[in-house]
Amino acid sequence: MELTLLGTGAPLGLPRPECPCAVCATARGAQARAATALLVDESLLLDLTPGAALAAARAGRSLVGVRQVLLTHPHDGPAVEVPAGLPAAGRVPDGRELTLISGHRVRAVPMDSPGTGYEVTAPEGERMLYLPPGGSPAGLPDDHRPPYDMVVMDVTGRPDALARLRAIGAVGASTDVIAVHLDHDVPGGRELDRRLAAAGARPVADGTTLYVGEYHAVPDVPRRTLVTGGARSGKSVEAERRLETFPEVLYVATGGTGEGDPEWAHRIALHRDRRPGSWRTAETCDLEPLLAGEGPALLIDCLSLWLTDAMDRVGAWEDERWESGGREALRERVVALVAAVRATPRTVVAVTNEVGSGVVPATAAGRRFRDELGRLNATFGDECEQVLLVVSGQALVLRG
Repeated sequence: MELTLLGTGAPLGLPRPECPCAVCATARGAQARAATALLVDESLLLDLTPGAALAAARAGRSLVGVRQVLLTHPHDGPAVEVPAGLPAAGRVPDGRELTLISGHRVRAVPMDSPGTGYEVTAPEGERMLYLPPGGSPAGLPDDHRPPYDMVVMDVTGRPDALARLRAIGAVGASTDVIAVHLDHDVPGGRELDRRLAAAGARPVADGTTLYVGEYHAVPDVPRRTLVTGGARSGKSVEAERRLETFPEVLYVATGGTGEGDPEWAHRIALHRDRRPGSWRTAETCDLEPLLAGEGPALLIDCLSLWLTDAMDRVGAWEDERWESGGREALRERVVALVAAVRATPRTVVAVTNEVGSGVVPATAAGRRFRDELGRLNATFGDECEQVLLVVSGQALVLRG
């Protein structure tokens, strides 16, 4: 099944008309995207957008053979001029299946928001799922099998939809996930590539022709990632973003509940409120058993608080106890944690603080914590396939 993406952008396109934001300002040339529309085997058009005939011509395709035009969502953008000879656009009722004269079968998939998704099966059996902007399937069975060959969807706008598709088996290890409906909420270029690769997806340029069922290397998702950065740099948001397309995540909070400290409790509540509702939470600093066991992906936030707890346990804050066995006891705990990370079978994203670039702490205990956290970050990072440094909300890839 041949699929040509006449556009890959949001309904208003990219850049948005009259938008002064930085993403729109840089969305020029290859970074510019027309509203998303798909041409399937030159016989089926999914979404009719402005300039569709010209977009097809630029891609070396034609709309002359199109026998069916289907819409996935209410089109509130610029007026669309229907090319001469093109059938009237319509929508298939949810759950209904349409068989085209070309032999393609199209089933309408209900969404959890206004719009319709379409499952397209080629005469040869290849299967593709196309979802509208901001939509997640509401009508696929939990025992959905087999996985689609390709899914074309709003990955950046609805990462939870991808997580849902993975949870029910509709997206498998070999499913080619293509990100469309791309808007100005995510920077383009390498940053877009990086974010989508973390979700096991990829972008393509307008006019790209793909072949559903043809082998394409699915982006490798790093199994162990360390995210470091300064205070309020956005490191926790970056870590959470890396796992938002996973069907299950265990959030490991090493900072406790904040009981008795209203300011700390408020911080914890902010973190909790922005996590997907399907995530579970474990409040513990006992990380080795979690790392040793099988189970869903782990998000550890954060190593700085784990180290604080570890130093509490060995009495590392007091000079005398530090020199009389506290140093060795702490090193043993760090070695055990790093060994557990090396051996873990689970996907792990860990957050830590980058310290030591500013004012030297005034106390020996403060300098001790700074030094030990630097050592912990270095040894933990050695065991990770990817290490990210977050500065002013921007993630820099240090490894991977």
